[in-house]
Amino acid sequence: MMYDAYQSYADVSNRLRLAAASGERLARLWKSTPYASPLRCFEAYCELVSLAGFTHARPDYGITQLSTHNGAVVDVLEEPVYSTPFCQLLRFTRQDAENLPRVLLVAPMSGHFATLLRGTIRTLIQDHDVYVTDWINTRDIALSQGVFGMDEFAQHLIDFLRFLGPPAHVVAVCQPTVAALAAVSIMAEDNDPAQPASLTLMAGPLDVSVSPTKVNEFAVSKPIDWFRNNVIGTVPRMLPGAGRRVYPGFLQISGFMSMNAERHANAFIDLFRHRVEGEHEKADRIRTFYEEYFAIMDLDADFYLQTIETVFHQNALSTGRLLFKGRKVTPRAIKKTFLLTVEGEKDDICAVGQTLAAQDMCSGLRPYMKSHHLQAGVGHYGVFNGKRWDNQIYPVLRDHIQNSL
Repeated sequence: MMYDAYQSYADVSNRLRLAAASGERLARLWKSTPYASPLRCFEAYCELVSLAGFTHARPDYGITQLSTHNGAVVDVLEEPVYSTPFCQLLRFTRQDAENLPRVLLVAPMSGHFATLLRGTIRTLIQDHDVYVTDWINTRDIALSQGVFGMDEFAQHLIDFLRFLGPPAHVVAVCQPTVAALAAVSIMAEDNDPAQPASLTLMAGPLDVSVSPTKVNEFAVSKPIDWFRNNVIGTVPRMLPGAGRRVYPGFLQISGFMSMNAERHANAFIDLFRHRVEGEHEKADRIRTFYEEYFAIMDLDADFYLQTIETVFHQNALSTGRLLFKGRKVTPRAIKKTFLLTVEGEKDDICAVGQTLAAQDMCSGLRPYMKSHHLQAGVGHYGVFNGKRWDNQIYPVLRDHIQNSL
């Protein structure tokens, strides 16, 4: 009933938003008249109305060209290279590139599309052949394709690494750091020839007992049955994934926004003010952010509930209780893969120390094969997007990959 109610509301509000978008376009055309000032207010108001709603389709990556280190502009090729019902592996590469290190960039499955890593991809393709896990919105996947849990996530990473072949490199951002470390551990234990040359874990909840954040505290504040009974919905019958049990993206994004409600409200006020005052570059930056932020995807109920239970309730990875298809995950089995962990000083989602914990878990690695980078002055998203990512974090990651070859 929860999802049906949301979808009914979304269907009605989408018509209102489309009408507002039309009003915005008309006001923009008439702004050169003597009534320009009130029309600017009307245009800005229509823009807010048209923006204030969720979408469920993945935005375009929009990465078609790249400025290289020497200032040249080259074309970027985007192509799907491997597909499953739950994920499409996308390749991004410079058209002039030859024999660049292959990087598997593991995007979070956490309510947003992989396009949230657009800035990460754009930076990585300067020196690498990049493959991105472009997760498919679960509400668009037929129930007949089966469920998707943590085992399936880790298995996807193993399959992708075997597809890429050695030597490949893994960069996992936030939530999938757990699955990435599990997948590499299993491959190492099996002496799989496709185990990666390097593994980079960025801002992930590998040991949530370290400096718990509000996200961690909420996850453990209620029993698993509460989450099962209160936040899991069923995809409505008019959608491709009808009947599938999911954690709806609209619940996840609403929860994140409630943590910083005042900041989001002020951003919309700023958008209105900048637009009315003709500061279109500032207004466009805010609009671009929320167009991406409001593009949401659902998570399969199995994956969400298993994440809550094993990562947060049990802290299974750091306590040696994480299983992959019934097998114990043993990070100390990793002996050939160089490890880099990256954290942000001001991260309020994955606190300092939670990702660093992987250094101790991977006790089978020689000291020179392990390194850590703590980036001053950045929060969670600053670890993989923005100027400090480009200028301070990325050079460390690039050298880490190069040193592992």
